[in-house]
Amino acid sequence: MNWSGLESLISGVNKYSTAFGRIWLSMVFVFRVMVFVVAAQRVWGDENKDFVCNTRQPGCTTICYDHIFPISHIRLWALQLIFITCPSLMVMAHVKYREGKDAKYVELHHGSHLYANPGKKRGGLWWTYLLSLVFKAGFDIAFLYILYRIYDGYDLPTLSKCSLEPCPNIVDCFISRPTEKKIFMLFMVVSSAVCIFMCFCEMVYLIGKRISKLVRNRQENQRLLFAEQHELTNMAPPRSQYRKTDPTLSDSQMSLNRREKIREGGISTTL
Repeated sequence: MNWSGLESLISGVNKYSTAFGRIWLSMVFVFRVMVFVVAAQRVWGDENKDFVCNTRQPGCTTICYDHIFPISHIRLWALQLIFITCPSLMVMAHVKYREGKDAKYVELHHGSHLYANPGKKRGGLWWTYLLSLVFKAGFDIAFLYILYRIYDGYDLPTLSKCSLEPCPNIVDCFISRPTEKKIFMLFMVVSSAVCIFMCFCEMVYLIGKRISKLVRNRQENQRLLFAEQHELTNMAPPRSQYRKTDPTLSDSQMSLNRREKIREGGISTTL
């Protein structure tokens, strides 16, 4: 399977992602895709050929293999990687739609833009981005649950017993390199769990940032409304009220000062 084309396509969403989104994408391609392509396919490449049961009954080994491995780990992980990377295409498609809409608006309105930055997560793009995170985390959780249910708690036993037809009796079946396969399976499970955690962190970051912005806007609107309803010039008292009196002056001196102020006021009025 050609993962380089998918990587180049999904990497374009990096410029529209937050820091958590960039870390998530790096983890997917470094710890999951690279491990899947380089190591996991080789480890599970011989699972059918080297699956052995202690019987020569025709068809018994095939039936037991199908019972123990209902779906191959390789194919299940390939589907998982495709499903978790596809929601990122929703964000890219929305940005391309904005860019096309902005280009038409520029042509009709002679250079004025509809969007200052089509890739900025505002309005509908914010909801698209948040929905893509929900889908990515949901797909990862669903595939982890499927793997848990199929393989009985992420376990690969060294010996498996099978009594399905056409097996003549209970036969013992052996998996090749079970310890190595179990290590790789646990590594992929832990990588998926970390990616789920990063998705939840990014969702909390986006929602928290949006709430803080709404609170700031609400406080600013209330302040402007208060300023409009109560003019600040009327609210301010005369400057004379802010004149400080010397606390060291005696009562006679203070009364004398008052008389002088009154006398000065009377003179100014007569003039």
